[in-house]
Parts: sequence; C-alpha cells; structure tokens
Amino acid sequence: MASPHSPFATFQEHCARGELAFQIDDQGAPMFPPRVGPTKWQVSQGRGIVYSTTTVVPREAPPYNVSLIDLAEGFRMMSTVQSPDVEIGLAVEVRFDDQATAYFVPAEAQRI
Repeated sequence: MASPHSPFATFQEHCARGELAFQIDDQGAPMFPPRVGPTKWQVSQGRGIVYSTTTVVPREAPPYNVSLIDLAEGFRMMSTVQSPDVEIGLAVEVRFDDQATAYFVPAEAQRI
C-alpha cells in the first residue's frame, strides 16, 4: 500500500475521482509513472493510441492484453484495453473500474 503522501497515492486519489493524472517537470515535460521530486500534477484528457500490445495467457485464467498507450499529452503508460480487437494504432480512451484502476476502451475516431 502506498504512503499517504507518496506520488502513487496521489495518482490513486485522482483515479478514484475518475481522473487520469500525470506529472510535469519544471520544464513542462510530462512524466509517468509518478515519482518523487519537484513536479506538478495535471489531469489527462485520457485519450491516446495503442503503441504496442501483447496477450498474456495464464494457465488457469482467461487471457488478457497488456498494452502501452501513448497519451495525447505526451506520456506513455502500461494498461489493458478492453476489446477483442486490440492492435497497434487503435485510438483509445480511459475508463476506471470499481477499484479505481485505469483501463482503456476503443475511442470514437472523431474524439482523438
């Protein structure tokens, strides 16, 4: 569990509010994953493009994908895309589950 004032705890608090947050450094460059240091938080629009994807096939559980998503704000994050047809270049947007975990779904083409 994250320390109450850790960068990860701050990220989780944003997710619980339905916000995908990221940090920017003192030059304005996006940073992800969250880290300790002189940074500021911003909220992403949650839209991006699948950079890479792979399917994980556990022995006793259903397969799932692990994807790298290039967000519009200029950072990349690892997540899952809930779609049977995940491919590189797919436009996606963020959603949050009941545990405030971020995942992605295919986006409407005009929104990216």
